[in-house]
Amino acid sequence: MTTKEKQFSLGSWLTIGHPSIAEVMCDAGFDWLCIDMEHSQIDINNLLNLIIAIQGRKMKAYVRVGSNDSSIIKKVLDSGADGIIIPQINTVDEAKRAINNVRYSPIGARGLGLARAQGYGFGLENYLKGKARNIELIVQIEHYKGIKNLHKILSLDGLDGSFLGPYDLSASIDVPGQFDSKKFKDLVIEYNQITSKFSKKKGFHVVSKNIDDVILKKSEGYDFLAFNFDVFFMGLSIRQFLKNI
Repeated sequence: MTTKEKQFSLGSWLTIGHPSIAEVMCDAGFDWLCIDMEHSQIDINNLLNLIIAIQGRKMKAYVRVGSNDSSIIKKVLDSGADGIIIPQINTVDEAKRAINNVRYSPIGARGLGLARAQGYGFGLENYLKGKARNIELIVQIEHYKGIKNLHKILSLDGLDGSFLGPYDLSASIDVPGQFDSKKFKDLVIEYNQITSKFSKKKGFHVVSKNIDDVILKKSEGYDFLAFNFDVFFMGLSIRQFLKNI
């Protein structure tokens, strides 16, 4: 997710709304970080500081919003986010709405503001010709309905890729967190088969203590992987230190 070209990258998730955490995660060596506004207390008021901290480390700052809401997406993009992940995209109409919310006319209907992304009005022309065209729009597929409609969703212009959310996907078929379930594995296989027919990126969130799980997903052809998240890393580290003591 470091460029719009397909090149494998490894990132992670930010759920703590403090720029110091963002800088520590950046310095660890990830290719990108995604700020999670869906399942954390991070809101639009502290989002800007996180984006500034990440980009200050010369890294791409992605944001997962809480919903396919134009008023929130507009503020996130105006804050200067490099890409956006929109959760729970299950139908073609929902995907079209996402494109409409993220892209300027004539592709979409994003409102034009003069905020940080546009240089507070002094860099509008450069933004429109450059970064605005390269914002990555990733739809999150995390329901069996999304898998069933995936071919039509990925056929739309304006999408850069999809991201598989394993926990919600497993919950949608009544096996929450049971990733060894045949029903879940069959859906993942179907996802991989469909995405392989498109040039668009595909990603997966690996929440695991086992590095081999990352290696496995990379071998399965995923273009970008999110590995764990800040709180999980912190919890693992503390437990390991105490165990060693």
